Amino acid sequence: MIRILGSPKRLCDGITRRDWLMASSLSLGISANPLKAAAPAVRQRGFGAARNVILLYPFGGPSHIDTFDTKPDAPAEIRGSFKTIQSRLPGCNISEYLPLTAGVMDRVTVLRSLTHPWNFHGMQWATTGLPAGSIPHEETQFRPDHWPFVGSVVHRLSQHKQSGIPNNVMLPWMLSKNRTKIPYARPHAAWLGSAYEPVWGEFAGEATREVVRTSDGPAESVRDPYLGITPSGRFSIAPNTELPSEMTLDRLNGRKSLLEQFDANSRRAETRLARNHEANQAHGFGLLQSPRVRAALDLGREPDRLRNAYGMTLFGQGCLQARRLVESGCQFVTVIWDEFKQLNTGWDTHVDHVNRMKNELLPGFDSAFSSLVIDLDDRGMLADTLVLVLCEMGRTPRMEGNGRGHWGRAYTNLMAGAGVARGRVIGKTDKIGAEVIDRPLSAKDVLATTYHLCGFDPHTMLPDSQNRPVALLPYGEVIKEVLA
Repeated sequence: MIRILGSPKRLCDGITRRDWLMASSLSLGISANPLKAAAPAVRQRGFGAARNVILLYPFGGPSHIDTFDTKPDAPAEIRGSFKTIQSRLPGCNISEYLPLTAGVMDRVTVLRSLTHPWNFHGMQWATTGLPAGSIPHEETQFRPDHWPFVGSVVHRLSQHKQSGIPNNVMLPWMLSKNRTKIPYARPHAAWLGSAYEPVWGEFAGEATREVVRTSDGPAESVRDPYLGITPSGRFSIAPNTELPSEMTLDRLNGRKSLLEQFDANSRRAETRLARNHEANQAHGFGLLQSPRVRAALDLGREPDRLRNAYGMTLFGQGCLQARRLVESGCQFVTVIWDEFKQLNTGWDTHVDHVNRMKNELLPGFDSAFSSLVIDLDDRGMLADTLVLVLCEMGRTPRMEGNGRGHWGRAYTNLMAGAGVARGRVIGKTDKIGAEVIDRPLSAKDVLATTYHLCGFDPHTMLPDSQNRPVALLPYGEVIKEVLA
């Protein structure tokens, strides 16, 4: 076993970096004994039902209380000013500002009992096998102990790969591209290798709606494409799909306090990333020339009626683009509602919570999500396409000034489509939405269920960059109640 030297530095969740590294070294198989292969899981219903996956990620942590876990009987400082409406799923009340989504909830399974002890942002915890939440892991672009993004895992294990179309696409652009400070760690293939890196999109178009932001310093007028774009806006494939040109080894090593004792492994991993950069650029340029990709990216082929139903916003058109990519043979498409310009934007509603939820966030999500579910169902695609709405956390039960803060102890995910039961609510929080009181779930359970629906045993072992066997997930079980 590796002995971790140095002074213990306590993370915001209360564990020390030394504790976390010890746990991580075990989960990664860095010990005298390699990981042993897990016994094959018994195949339950729904196994392999999903040929495709569309992942919607509202970055920042949507308020569960103001969306899918409303508390109409709670005090005003808890329930907020929004009213609750009945959805088509009996017993499932949701926000009044999700009227279109209310009409499709009988096709959706709601997971109301996601929980973890951390209160910080990032997609690593929610979308990879990372064993525990960690600020260094969420705020460092590439680390040798990062885990592969779920889309990269699906790409690696799938038997349905097609030529001429990318298998794993992320829209609308690289995560945190328009963030004004240090970017969050972008989902990547980690030890699976560069062949399974996500292909990042780009967007070219004009924003149509101007708002005043006050979430990060002085008031600033911002034209936010998530609130409206012109119909001529289009997505494309970014030639640079992995390592930003300015991300040098020296810059990465500037955050090495947690990695000093893994220096050799760190250098090997970072050198490998740099070496693969040019190959990934070439791959991206190749995709730009693919007729199938060009056709799939032409949103102008869709009728105006349908485009407007999704919402003429960056997120709405991103969801429509996801359907077109899946229809063309892409297996895994992620659409992120990212921060834009000022900090604490996207779904991170520390400031101006009520106005932003009412007039920006909920209407945009409502049109996009409901239209995606209906569109896929009408085309017969929902039967083999898994739709996920994942996030890293919820928001505080009580208002904090004119916003809500971070809250990992209770939050909601949605699942629909391939192999997923229609019209179920799983789990329960207490009367103010602060704590899970029934069927607590982890993000790893959601990922285990996703792998199961895609036809993979979540306990499958794969070799890492050092050829050591590592399980897809360190823990997590298939959520049986989700399965149709």
